[in-house]
Formats: sequence, C-alpha cells, structure tokens
Amino acid sequence: MKYLKLKSIVFGLLIFNSCAKSDQFEANYEPIPLQVEKPSNFPDIEYTIENNPVTDAGFELGKKLFYEGKLSANNAIACAFCHEQAFAFTHHGHTLSHGVNDGIGFRNAQPMQNLAYQREFMWDGASTHLDLQPIIPISSELEMGETLSNIVAKLAAMPQYQKDFKRAFNGQGVTSENMLKALSQFMVMMVSANSKYDKFVRNEDNVVLTQIEQDGLNSFTTNCASCHATDLFTDQTYRNTGLPVNPQLNDKGRYNLGQNPADLYKFKVPSLRNVEKSYPYMHDGRFTTLEAVLDFYDSNIQGNSGTVDNALLRADGSYGINLTTYQKESIIAFLKTLTDYEFLEDERFAEF
Repeated sequence: MKYLKLKSIVFGLLIFNSCAKSDQFEANYEPIPLQVEKPSNFPDIEYTIENNPVTDAGFELGKKLFYEGKLSANNAIACAFCHEQAFAFTHHGHTLSHGVNDGIGFRNAQPMQNLAYQREFMWDGASTHLDLQPIIPISSELEMGETLSNIVAKLAAMPQYQKDFKRAFNGQGVTSENMLKALSQFMVMMVSANSKYDKFVRNEDNVVLTQIEQDGLNSFTTNCASCHATDLFTDQTYRNTGLPVNPQLNDKGRYNLGQNPADLYKFKVPSLRNVEKSYPYMHDGRFTTLEAVLDFYDSNIQGNSGTVDNALLRADGSYGINLTTYQKESIIAFLKTLTDYEFLEDERFAEF
C-alpha cells in the first residue's frame, strides 16, 4: 500500500515536472517571422506590417480562428462559411450572405485576396482598417450575431486557445485585440499573384497569351482599366455603375455611411482577380455569368440616379460601353487568365 502511494506521488511529480517544462518551453517560444508576398507587378502594401508582424504562430492562430464556428452566436458560422477558398473565398452559389438563425444579409460576400494591398474594406468602405473589418460580420445579427466579449470568454475557456494565444503573442492571453490581429495575420498572407496573367507580365515560365486573350487584354485596357486599375484590378474607389435599384433591398451603398448625396448608390470597385470563380457578381449577386455582366455594361445601364459614373457616359449622352460580340468573348477570355489556381488550392489557407 505504501509502495502504491509512493508510486502515485512519484508519478504525480513527473507529470508536474513535465507540464512545468512544457509551460517553460511555451513561455520561451520564439515565433518565426513570415514574409508577406510582394509581387513585382503589385503596388505597395497598405497594411502596416510593423504594427502586427506576421509569425508562424500568429498565422496559424488566425487560420484556426477563420475556421472557428465559436466566433458566431450559434457556434456554427465561421468566417469560412461565407468565404470558401475554391471560389476565391466567396459564398459560392449565394447571391447574398447567409448567417445565424437562417439570417440573410443584403450584400454578396466579397473575395478575400490581396487585402494587405487595400486601404478600405466592405462594399461601402465601412471599415478603414483590416484589423477592425471582422467586427462588422461578427456583430451583424444577420451574419455571425456575436459580441467580441462573448467570443473572448468562449475562447479563453478552451485550454488549447490559451496556449495558442500565448505562443502567438509573447505570453499574452486571449483578448479581442489579439484575436483580430491574428485574423489579420492570416488574411494579409492571402496574396493571389500567380495567375497566367501574372506570369505573362513578369515574363515567367515562357508564358504567352493566346490571340483572343491578348485581344481581350487590349479591349479591357481601353474599356475597363480606368476603374479596374493596376494589377490589383481595382482603383479602390466607389462608383455608381447604373445598376437598376433592387426594390427589395434598396441598398444605397456608400451613402448609408455619411448620408452624402454624392455617394448615392456607389459601391467599391471590386478586384477582378479570380473573377471566373467568384460568381455571382455585383454587390447583390444579381448576375451569375460574366456574359451577363458585359451585356449590362453594353446596353442596360440606367443613368437616372444622378450619380452614375461619367466614365460610362457615351458621346451621344447615353450610358454604356460599346462592345462587339467578339470583344465580349475576348474580354472574358482575358479575365480567365486572372484565375490563380495556386492561390485557390494553396494548402496554407485550407481548413485543417
């Protein structure tokens, strides 16, 4: 009996010492810095990396949080629910975002790529910092329906997350600030820059465009590049492109932020990277094909709202972009060269 008691005590001491060594190891853990990709054909990074340096531990924590249902009120709706990697992190097949309690939002989920290169976020620019952007879907009653304080409480009650946060943030615990920073570390690494187009403009792997793709690039440059500018394929401005107003939503776009009449029905110019995979299109997902989008710009723009972009004004006073059937076909062929399969299949961003 004494032997058994002594054995139990020794075993307990071994376990204690093992845990102590593990804790000591974690306390001394040095996260490995990760470099945010800066392709040669891209503009400068907008995100201030120095304020939130990306590390292996921070990135892995951010990835884990991105796929974590506990960030929502019902513990089931993760960020990834509306942002599926294979479809450029959009909500495939859904015109509008879905959320807790069968809630349906009023806008189409945007792609998640090259966010480190953007200044503002959401269709209306409601967030001006990537660290703060997740608060909008998290707190939306139609999307994740949760509060930061509740999320922190849930994560702090889980030993693994306690360990993960300490590893990622120099021994600090679970806080809303660290949670948002971890998500940003994951998101800024999501750089899409290895499409056929990228390799062509960087003269890599002897990639050349076909004749129809080159013709499409020429037509795109003439007709579309004033808005879809730089190799991000967005000038990051807000524009009214003359979409007929959806009476069920009556979404007034950027106007909703400051009630400025000049912003009525203006939405952020979306990037066209991976656009082949990110359908449906427009802020309300009304178009399911690229053909429908180009048909709209050719002949269905409505100019009666007063704020339609002047870039769409024809010489005869009507609105639209004159495109022949072949120009439309070639533009679509070019847009498909923006599909970055390396990004869409990158295991670094895939669910565990």
